[in-house]
Amino acid sequence: MAKKKKKIDLNNIKPEEKMKYEIAKELGLIDRVVENGWGSLSAKETGRIGGIMTKRRRQAKKEAVKGNEKEDVTNI
Repeated sequence: MAKKKKKIDLNNIKPEEKMKYEIAKELGLIDRVVENGWGSLSAKETGRIGGIMTKRRRQAKKEAVKGNEKEDVTNI
């Protein structure tokens, strides 16, 4: 029994998944993902997406901490 594929609406995705789709688009993989789902990507491709997501999250966290430190200094 084949599973029914849900059509992905790129305008109605959760914020936490938005980054994943943006990276897939940057890597030129978005068409395959939309047509066939995430399972159509190779382990190398999904690993690349995951690695980039991790890198961006770390950078965002680092920038947030840096921003908080600047606020603390200016409030003295």
